[in-house]
Amino acid sequence: MKPRYLILLFVAALTLAPLLLPTFQVTLLNYIGLYALVVLGLVLLTGVGGMTSFGQAAFVGLGAYTTAYLTTTTQLPAWLAWVGTSPWLALLVGIVLTGLVALILGALTLKLSGHYLPLGTIAWGISLYYLFGTLDGLGGQGGITDLPPITVLGLSLDKEEKVFYLIWAILLVAMLITHNLLDSREGRAIRALKGGQLMAESMGVDTFRAKLVIFLISAVFAALSGWLYAHTQRFVNPTPFGLNMGIDYLFMALIGGVGSVWGALLGAGVLTLLKQWLQDWLPSLVGSQGNYETIVFGLLIILLMQRVPGGLWPLLAKRLPLSGKTPRAPLKTEVEAQPLPQRAPPKKAT
Repeated sequence: MKPRYLILLFVAALTLAPLLLPTFQVTLLNYIGLYALVVLGLVLLTGVGGMTSFGQAAFVGLGAYTTAYLTTTTQLPAWLAWVGTSPWLALLVGIVLTGLVALILGALTLKLSGHYLPLGTIAWGISLYYLFGTLDGLGGQGGITDLPPITVLGLSLDKEEKVFYLIWAILLVAMLITHNLLDSREGRAIRALKGGQLMAESMGVDTFRAKLVIFLISAVFAALSGWLYAHTQRFVNPTPFGLNMGIDYLFMALIGGVGSVWGALLGAGVLTLLKQWLQDWLPSLVGSQGNYETIVFGLLIILLMQRVPGGLWPLLAKRLPLSGKTPRAPLKTEVEAQPLPQRAPPKKAT
């Protein structure tokens, strides 16, 4: 089967999912779509660019808090009064703000190398997390409530079944953009980063610019996920935007396949469903409540890195019927080729 037919089947299944599945299952699919959008940025940043980031959850929080503040406060300054209570206008502001913050943070941290780069992402990720819970204008640890739902062509997306289509439509468009980017000339320059900075620069690649481009794109994807999350939940507090969630996003990328676009979706789905299953099953097995799923995740990641270091998607792709073409049989020559004439070797000098 050709890849485009599998994609069409996947889109058809997504279209029917809210009509056939119970609300709880649709909610899980919404979370998978939101998480996959963030992990897609990590595919660019970590899997393709070779830069490990633990701070993507902070960019999710930046997008969520920006739209939460702009759509709920009644005392906006004059230069922001045009936003009003529109989530779509708040999205534009959130993307611009996230881009500016990512530009500043990228200029400060992307010149680091080795273990200093992930430590730098941990530092600013923790800083933004505590900023969300400290500012009184953002509701402190209590957060912001009563966010308006997203409206599309007069239709209010106030239920899980309705916002489902918007989440997955945005995710599929983001996956298409990422795929086209990686197949472009700029994408080839980005892929060269993983082979080493000196090698990429020797081929004329502006490595810092390439790093900054994928850092900005991954931040915007995360902010877009935060915007969708805020108006799906209709409530925002700092808890989902801490370092633990940043580590979970990286786990999703590793499980699915940190170097593949579809691996982002697979990793987000596997980890979300596995976490939900373990949270329901482990307490009854152990006999007490606790975060036992974290222990299981750690063991699974170690096992996965040993057995399947490339993630699950490359392993799955080898077993998918991605082409309907049958391999050609080798051509048989009707007449055997005659051996080439050989000259007699010269006699050795005595």
